[in-house]
Amino acid sequence: MGAFVPVEQGYLLVARHMQALSLAVHIPLVCFGIAFPAMVLFAEWRYLRTGDPLFRTLARRWSKVMIALFAVGVVTGTILSFEFGLLWPGFMAAFGNVFGLAFALEGFSFFVEAIFLAIYVYGWDRLSPRLHLLSGVPVAIAGVAGSLFVISVNGWMNHPSGFVLRNGAAVDAQPWSALFGNPFFWHEFVHMYFAGYVVAGFLVAMPYAWGVLRGRRGRYERTALAIALSAAAIASLLQPLIGDWAAREVARHQPVKLAAMEGLARTAAGAPGRLLGWYDGERVVYGIAIPRLLSLLAFHDPNATVQGLETVPPADRPPVNVVRLAFQTMVGTGTFLAALGLAFVYVRFRKRRLPESRWFYRGVVLAGPLSVVALIAGWVTTEVGRQPWVVYGYMRTAEAVTGARGIPVGYGTAVGVYLGLAAAVVWMLRRFSRVPVEHPTAVTPEAPVTLPSVRESEHAR
Repeated sequence: MGAFVPVEQGYLLVARHMQALSLAVHIPLVCFGIAFPAMVLFAEWRYLRTGDPLFRTLARRWSKVMIALFAVGVVTGTILSFEFGLLWPGFMAAFGNVFGLAFALEGFSFFVEAIFLAIYVYGWDRLSPRLHLLSGVPVAIAGVAGSLFVISVNGWMNHPSGFVLRNGAAVDAQPWSALFGNPFFWHEFVHMYFAGYVVAGFLVAMPYAWGVLRGRRGRYERTALAIALSAAAIASLLQPLIGDWAAREVARHQPVKLAAMEGLARTAAGAPGRLLGWYDGERVVYGIAIPRLLSLLAFHDPNATVQGLETVPPADRPPVNVVRLAFQTMVGTGTFLAALGLAFVYVRFRKRRLPESRWFYRGVVLAGPLSVVALIAGWVTTEVGRQPWVVYGYMRTAEAVTGARGIPVGYGTAVGVYLGLAAAVVWMLRRFSRVPVEHPTAVTPEAPVTLPSVRESEHAR
């Protein structure tokens, strides 16, 4: 600590904003890389199991969306890669030998995913059904592996280990233990893995829910909703348990981040939890205090001592209200998504059909963008809560940033590129949605909203 000298330049805030924008654009696409291939393959597997051509139609249409989003992710991921080197050269120069292995493996995963995704999408009607399904398996594996390697770097940044700091550089690096042996990697990866299914599931379900509200309740729409909502519902119900695991790791290894999340100014035994409110520099005002809740959640002990912000100098504290607002947004939005998932699971398993309430489908339409809000809020909590450190306890963000000029130009260019990509995605998705569905069976909008079963599929044959 203290081995690095801050760079004299006036663009630190702009560099942070530029990096944050790029991450906010790219991370939802990562969710689709994690979860969407598995959803597509599940639909195709159901076709092989039942012989029902409706599942093949669904998988084929979804595969076109999958490759389009992958192409956009290539652009945003490339921009992120350049930003790491151009905006934060001090970080890359000092610690690149520790985490560089993960980025190399992520690049390998990307090429595997690209190759097999092309085979899968263009292999319809060219490969045998079983071989075509198998060609999609590497796509699903590579999508998860790529995110795993990147998250291992983030876990290491939050809990650095596996090196010796000497003369401002990491030496005696042990990349495998540093990346995959630290306690932050596993809960971050599992949390992000299920977040991928929450985001992808609700976003895929959103247009079909909108169709239901407009009277399109055919078997195709019901099948798409059943697959997408099943993925989202199960993942959203598991997220609170994984979040509890993550919060306890934060309490143990990053107590200042936890204090910022809760606005806890001073160390306290039996610390209360506070909902809403604003941190005024000394305490949370206008909040709702729940006695001993923070100690109970952080350590599963209502009398446990929780470290406060006063234990570190003001310069070592994150911006409390930013972290606190992001954390409460994540928790509040995640609670809504979990409640929606619980309603779906209850109706699905208790009544063996999809929900019929229009309010439920309004909630699904709302859940699409809210899932992205929860995702971004979670990453803001993680990343801003680590500040002022880029490598926790070793290097400050101000010591890692570039001293070069021209960052505002790059920022403006990135904004222009992202706006162009957003327009392209909207155009492609609208174009895909206007292609008539080749229904293998007649669509009966007036039919009751029930899930297709294997028996129905065999009867259709």
